[in-house]
Amino acid sequence: MDIDEARDFINDNPRCIFATRRRDGAPQMTPIVAALDDDGSLLISSRETAVKTKNARRDPHVSVCFLRNEFFGGFVQVDGTAEIVSLPDAMDLLVDYYRRLSGEHPDWDDYRAAMEREKRCVIRVTIERAGPNVSG
Repeated sequence: MDIDEARDFINDNPRCIFATRRRDGAPQMTPIVAALDDDGSLLISSRETAVKTKNARRDPHVSVCFLRNEFFGGFVQVDGTAEIVSLPDAMDLLVDYYRRLSGEHPDWDDYRAAMEREKRCVIRVTIERAGPNVSG
C-alpha cells in the first residue's frame, strides 16, 4: 500500500490506535481520532501532560493503526515521525483539527479557552511508511 492509498483510508476512517514507546521500549497505545492536514500529515489533539505526548517528545518514531468505523474489514498502519506543537502555536492547528473532524464549533472563543485550560497541544505526524503490504 502506498501512502496516498493510506491517506484515502484515513480520511474515511479517522478512529485509530496511536502507539509510542515507553522508556523501556514497550509499546504504549492510546485510542484516538486523527485528521489529515493539507500536507497529508496527521493531526492529533493531545495534552502536554499526556503520556503519549511525553513519549513522542522523547522518541518521535510513532505508529498509528487505523480501523474501519465498523471495526472489521481492513485496516491501515502508518509509521512516521512526530512533532509536538505547543500553545500558542498549536491553536490554529487545534481549530483546523476540530473543523476537519466535526465542522464548525458553536463558540470558537469557548473552544480556544478550553484548549488553553486543558494545556492542549498537537502531535503532527509526518507519514513515512504505510501498510499492510502483504497478507497472510
